[in-house]
Formats: sequence, structure tokens, C-alpha cells
Amino acid sequence: MTGRKKALAATLAALCSLPVAALAQVRSPESIQIGLSTDRIEITADFSGADLTIFGSVENADPLINRQGRYDVIVVLEGPARPIVVRRKDRVLGVWVNLQSETFLNVPQSYSVATTRPLQDITGPTNYRQLALGAEYLHIQPADPDGNPVTIQQFEAALRERKKATGLFNERVGGVQFLSANLFRATVSLAPNVPVGTHKARGFLFRNGVFVKETSAQLAIQKSGFEQMLFRLSVNHGTFYGFVAVGLAMLTGWLGRLIFRRD
Repeated sequence: MTGRKKALAATLAALCSLPVAALAQVRSPESIQIGLSTDRIEITADFSGADLTIFGSVENADPLINRQGRYDVIVVLEGPARPIVVRRKDRVLGVWVNLQSETFLNVPQSYSVATTRPLQDITGPTNYRQLALGAEYLHIQPADPDGNPVTIQQFEAALRERKKATGLFNERVGGVQFLSANLFRATVSLAPNVPVGTHKARGFLFRNGVFVKETSAQLAIQKSGFEQMLFRLSVNHGTFYGFVAVGLAMLTGWLGRLIFRRD
């Protein structure tokens, strides 16, 4: 009996030491699944943005919680991560020049969010920070963490604002709608300048404001047609692509001179 009591006490202590998010996963049998109608999207030069629909389901949902509408779902489409340099321009002797810059590592090139309700009505900032969920709570790591904290914060805020201004960071409140007790549909926005590469779709399930489960799926976005050929040429044969680009520019200039010359 003593050994059993010790084992039970150790188990309870381990559960108590778990964070809220992990404890919710232990207690809650619910899970979430998402599915994409396609795993590949091809875009052309005239692409002006689009909406992507993602379907999903909440499995083992509690009927009472479901009837009370206390399940929330957040769906994110996160673009490939790359280093980004943020520069600040200042006027020197009447000329705008780059005086300061800050480099950030592994920044998602795009970040589209769809939610059942406004983020502040689903859960608190602490959970969002722990999950790095939402454009405001993404963890953006500076290349030089020992730099001036105030400067890093200013450049980080400028990076987020710039991403929002170009539509690469966007949020659609009400973009997740339940079609039945268990099935839902999410609609996320693809900006006209959405980056090519492998994107990650992620679904987050919350119950009464507590994080329960996460799932993910992958989506490839690539150029098609002539644009894809040029893109591959520039990546795989950069030198040759450079000579071709210069040659085409010279040819275009020469033809323009012939057509518009004055006799």
C-alpha cells in the first residue's frame, strides 16, 4: 500500500506540475482534424489574391459544451520562414538613406488567421504567447539578442505593421464557421504577393478558453507557366539568368529606339 500511495502521489505531483495547456490535453478527450481539398496551388502573373477553404472536424466533442457554443477553433496558414532585414531610413543632407537595420531570423513570410470569434474573446494573451499563435504573438527572434531592447522592439513592431500593410499578415474574424455539431469550415486569405514554397496549415481547438489540441497539414504554393520557368532558371542557373536578363533589357531598349526614333 505504501508503494501504491507513493506512485499515486508522484502521478498527482506530475500532473500538477504540467502547464495549463498540457493539463487540458491530458483531461480532454477531444481532438481536431483538418483537411485541404488540394495539397498544391499554382499561381500565375495575374494572380490577385484568393480565399483558401479548409475543412475540419472536432472529434469526441462533449455534447453539452457543443450546445453551449464553448468550443472555439483558430486556423492558421503560415508561410515559409526566412531571415528578414528591417531598415530605417533617415534624412541626411536632404537625402533619405538607410542608417539603421535589424535582422530577424525565421520570420514567416505570410501569416493568415481565421477564427470563430475575436481572439480576445477566445482565450488570454498568456496562452497565445505560449502557443506563438496570432500575428501579435509570433515569436520573432533577432539575430543579435544582445542589442538594444528598445531598438529591437521598435524594429519588430515596424516589421509586423509592414506585413499587415502588405496583406501578408491578416486576420479574418468569423472565418471559421461550424457547419454541424462537429464539422467546421475555415476560410483564410491569400495575399496577391503570397510567397511560393511550403505553407503549413494549423488548426487549434479551445474549450472554454483552454487550449485542447493542435493539428497541421502542408500546402505547396508555386508559380506556373512562364513565371515558373523564369523562377527555376533564376534559382538553378543564376549566372545564365543574369546574362539573359541583361540581354533582354538591351534588346528591348534597342527595339524601342527603332520604333520611337524621330526621323
